[in-house]
Amino acid sequence: MKQKFDLIVIGTGSAASTVAQGCGRAKWAVAIVDFKPFGGTCALRGCDPKKILVGAAEVLDWARRMTGKGIKAEALRIEWRELMKFKRSFTEPVPQKREDAFAKAGIATFHGRAHFVGPTTVQIGDAVLESRYVVIATGQKPAQLNIPGEELLTTSEQFLDLDELPKKILFIGGGYIGFEFAHVALRAGSEVTILHRGSRPLPRFDPDLVDAIVERTRELGAEIHLGTRAERVERAAAGYVVSTSSSQGQRNFAAEMVVHAAGRVPQIDDLDLERANIRSDTRGVTVNEFLQSASNPAVYAAGDAAATAGPRLTPVAGHDGTIVAENLLNGNQQRATYAAIPTVVFTVPPLASVGLSEQEARERNLKFTVNKEMTANWYASRRIGETVSGFKVLVETGTDLILGAHLLGSQAEEVINLFALAMRNGLRASDLKRTLFAYPTHSSNLQYML
Repeated sequence: MKQKFDLIVIGTGSAASTVAQGCGRAKWAVAIVDFKPFGGTCALRGCDPKKILVGAAEVLDWARRMTGKGIKAEALRIEWRELMKFKRSFTEPVPQKREDAFAKAGIATFHGRAHFVGPTTVQIGDAVLESRYVVIATGQKPAQLNIPGEELLTTSEQFLDLDELPKKILFIGGGYIGFEFAHVALRAGSEVTILHRGSRPLPRFDPDLVDAIVERTRELGAEIHLGTRAERVERAAAGYVVSTSSSQGQRNFAAEMVVHAAGRVPQIDDLDLERANIRSDTRGVTVNEFLQSASNPAVYAAGDAAATAGPRLTPVAGHDGTIVAENLLNGNQQRATYAAIPTVVFTVPPLASVGLSEQEARERNLKFTVNKEMTANWYASRRIGETVSGFKVLVETGTDLILGAHLLGSQAEEVINLFALAMRNGLRASDLKRTLFAYPTHSSNLQYML
């Protein structure tokens, strides 16, 4: 017998929870389903637990930078097992808390893999749910590399739950995951190798600042090989061997653990979308400006599962969830917008960006000035022993509007939000320059970047 609802939400992360709670408050009959523990990627196996590990790396790095400047840090080290216990104190309560919150809101919960058996009918095991609307907010999963031995790779989710950290780790991919995890592992005492098939890692960030963080990563002891493609992973006596090719020829790399850090894709291929006439591509479910399926008007998609122009970030997923909930409740009135969304790679120090890159601004034939400087000699960096920091800010000629901001250094992940706030609200560079910030703070340096 079919169970009937007003709305079925597939997924329990930021986008899914926002939609479900929003429609639940409107007294809709809502069902939510996930085959993994409730909570989604960010809270359980992504940004939140990752930032706890990064925090430990920051403490260690700061103390070491201050050696000879009044701090003795010779005995300081990361105790990995204790750190993971601390991390689990955040992640382990999440599934039950999330499920309790759904129950309190009157939302029916289902555990298992969902797949469509009709335009708005979903099956989970033996349960068949029928609804007026369905929202797909299933997040992402590691991309298929299509190489022999791929099943031997450690995923980012598994890395974030390791009881012991191997001494020799290789990362396939030079994006967010590869560099963030590498900076943690290096501070914890592991040997690190990063293989990246492109000519430049972290391609979404300013190339000049990327060069600086790559150099810092190498100074920490990492081997970084660019233009190098992983072609095979095999077991070996001491762990694994990764066979690679590059313009220099073939080469093998040995490691105790090989981590998949080569990107993620929407987790939608097991939903049987064709049975519900839901079109999709490699970016996710094809949607219109209201985040409604372009081929099945009773279906919406949000967050990483939707083929939108928005970056794959937790705040964007929450934003999408709000848009979808409002459009479900009130008809299609709210359009998703993705202007001036900041993004950060949490290396130590962090690298942050918002708005246009220098190349993108030139491709649009915009007229602008570029303010840039490496700032290791500035007070804010010197007082904490930071030797790698800098910025690049693009200001449009005539309008004085900020087109893009790119930061590297301590607290870059916080200062970038000020630039985002200014850009989203049309503040001019001169407005920020006249703002009086508390001093001495990293924010007070903003006036010298404009």
